[in-house]
Amino acid sequence: MSQIRHEPVAPTSTQLLGGGETIDRHRHDDHQLIYVSSGVLAITTEHGSWIASNDRAVWVPAHTWHEHRFYGQSRFHTIGFPAQGTTPLLDAERPTVIAVDALVRELLIALTSTHLTQTETRHIEAVLRDRLRRVTAQPVALPAARDQRLADACRLVEKDLHQPCTLAQLADRVLTSERTLSRLYRDEFGLTFPQWRTRARIFSAMVMLAEGATVTHTAHACGWATTSAFVQTFAQTVGITPGTYRAGIGKPQEK
Repeated sequence: MSQIRHEPVAPTSTQLLGGGETIDRHRHDDHQLIYVSSGVLAITTEHGSWIASNDRAVWVPAHTWHEHRFYGQSRFHTIGFPAQGTTPLLDAERPTVIAVDALVRELLIALTSTHLTQTETRHIEAVLRDRLRRVTAQPVALPAARDQRLADACRLVEKDLHQPCTLAQLADRVLTSERTLSRLYRDEFGLTFPQWRTRARIFSAMVMLAEGATVTHTAHACGWATTSAFVQTFAQTVGITPGTYRAGIGKPQEK
């Protein structure tokens, strides 16, 4: 594991970051809410990896290490919340992905303004807290494996999503039985192997689309036999078609 940088205070700020830029592994003593109003963010923690674009934000509890990679020109908003002496904005002990509607988006952006008074900040936070009770979680995540055999199996699949691989073949490559590997997927992720593999393909597809790949190229590169099958699966998982997702990466969300 790379060294974890410690920044006690989670900053509240807005940054412009280019595609491919990264923020190295670090942690805060504060909670933090992270949002990109344009572009795409891949965030990795000890609990797993998430993809967020302008319709999702990520809550990172205090003391959780996290690192970021940006895809496409990104406007990156972070909001810190003291962990001591205040009620958390979200009652979540692990990173949580939340849906961002038009109102939540404007509240998140407003909170990163450098011109707010303390009273204005408290009022906006109160409205945001109330609104977050109404929004739904929107996870597009790859959980982190604890068992080394499972971690190795996941890496092999993610390395070449275009090439189909059966669970039996994968088990042979990580020196375990098909039954054991199947049990590890269910026990650690709560998913069957095909369900996890579909999630890994969607995760990779979101990154490729953010980097400008066409829908057809993305479908083939991520292992779908046809573009129509990819479009259907992506829409069922993400809530919008890959074409709509790709077109909206650099634009503010409108609902």
